[in-house]
Amino acid sequence: MPFEIVLWTAVMATGFLVTVYASRYSVEHVTKLASGTRIPPFIVGITLVAIGTDLPEIANSIVASVMGRGDVNVGDSIGSATVQSTLILGLLPLIAGSFPIAKGRVAKIGAATVGALLLGAALMADGELSRLDGAVLVGGWILGTVVVARDMPKEALPDRKASGERNLKHLWPTIGGLLVVGLGAITAIQGLTRLAEVLEFPEYLVAFLLASVGTSLPELTVSVTAVRRGQSDLAMGNILGASFIDSTLSLGVGPLLVPIAVTADIAVTGSIIAAAAIGFAMLILSVKKRHDWLSGVTLIGVFLLVYALLLSLM
Repeated sequence: MPFEIVLWTAVMATGFLVTVYASRYSVEHVTKLASGTRIPPFIVGITLVAIGTDLPEIANSIVASVMGRGDVNVGDSIGSATVQSTLILGLLPLIAGSFPIAKGRVAKIGAATVGALLLGAALMADGELSRLDGAVLVGGWILGTVVVARDMPKEALPDRKASGERNLKHLWPTIGGLLVVGLGAITAIQGLTRLAEVLEFPEYLVAFLLASVGTSLPELTVSVTAVRRGQSDLAMGNILGASFIDSTLSLGVGPLLVPIAVTADIAVTGSIIAAAAIGFAMLILSVKKRHDWLSGVTLIGVFLLVYALLLSLM
C-alpha cells in the first residue's frame, strides 16, 4: 500500500503540474491575442485572466464528467473556489506585499460567489447535476459577470500597439496549450481516483483537499506577478473571478456536456461550508482599506478551519 500511495500521488501531482504550466503558457498567449483593448484591469482579471488561470478546473470538470467521476468535478470546483478566496488570497500579501482594496468590487463579486455556491448546493441536493443544472450554472456565470462588470468605473488600460501583438501567431500556441491542459487533467484524475481507492477516502474529499490546491497554483503565480508590477486590481480580479468561475462555469460545464451523479450529502455540506468561508473572507476584506499580513494570516486561518471541518466529517 505505501508504494501505491506514493505512485498514485506522483501520477496525480505530475498531471496537475503539467496542467498548471500548460495553463500558464495558454494565458500568456491568449492575453497577447486580446492585447490592445481598453478594458479596466479588474474586468480583465475576472474574465480573461481568471478563465485562463482556471483552465485546470474547467478541464477537470469536463474530463471528470466524461469519465463519470462527478464527485471529482464537484470536489475540485468547490474546493478551488474555497482555496482561492482563502489560502491563495491570504498568501498574496505575505509574498508580494500589501496593497489597497477596492471594497465595493470585492463585496459584489464575493456576494455573487456565495450565491452561486448556495445555488449549486440546491441543484446537487437530488444527487445529480443534469444538463439543465449545468446550463443554469453556466448561465449564472454569464449573468453574474455582466452584473459585476456593468457598474465598474470607466477607467481604461493604456493604448498598446496592436500590430504584432493582436495577431493569429498566438492562436496555435493557445490551442496547443489547451490540449496539454486536457491531457494533464486526464492524468491527474486517474491518479486522484486511484489514490482515493487506495486510501479508502471519498473522491470528493481527495479532490477538495488535495486537487484544489494543485489546480489553484496558476492563480497564485499570476496574481503575485501582477501585484509586484503594481496591478493589484488585476490580481484581485483574477483570484475573485476564478473563485466565481469555479462555483459556476467550472462546476457546470462538465454536466452541461455529460450529466453526472454526485454524493448529495457531502456535496451539499461542502458547498455550504465553502459559502460560509468565502462570505467571511469577503467580509474581512470589505472592512479593510489594504490587504496586508494581518488579513492574509486571517484568511489562511479560515482555510485551515475549512479543512479541519471537512476532515472531521470523514
